[in-house]
Amino acid sequence: MSSPVSLSEGSLAALHRLREKREINSVILCYVDAPGVLVPEVEGNLTHDELVQALPADEPRLAVHELSFASPEGMRRNEQLLIFWMPPGAGEQEETYTAGYSALKEYLADVHVYLTARRADQLDYRRLVALAG
Repeated sequence: MSSPVSLSEGSLAALHRLREKREINSVILCYVDAPGVLVPEVEGNLTHDELVQALPADEPRLAVHELSFASPEGMRRNEQLLIFWMPPGAGEQEETYTAGYSALKEYLADVHVYLTARRADQLDYRRLVALAG
């Protein structure tokens, strides 16, 4: 059984900047030193391509990203996504990050688009827009 997950003060502050102040559009979280504590690894205004490039090829991450896109009617929309990045080489950490993903789902109750990606092509911009749209 996994241990309880908590968000570091830095994680809470980064998520607040993303969700409330809208100073940034992306936060990537990881486990570093303290077991069970998610910390922000990346926070900033990332394009879709920059977000995908910021995810390591062989380590899991949890990302909250505000996707900007146009609806079929041409209206600008923004939708927050919670992404569980779990590349094939990171299998031994899956249980730990699954617990973090569940904790973030609970904390980010107003986020409605969740996805797990194991390859970069699963984060294709058009696919994300279809999920958010």
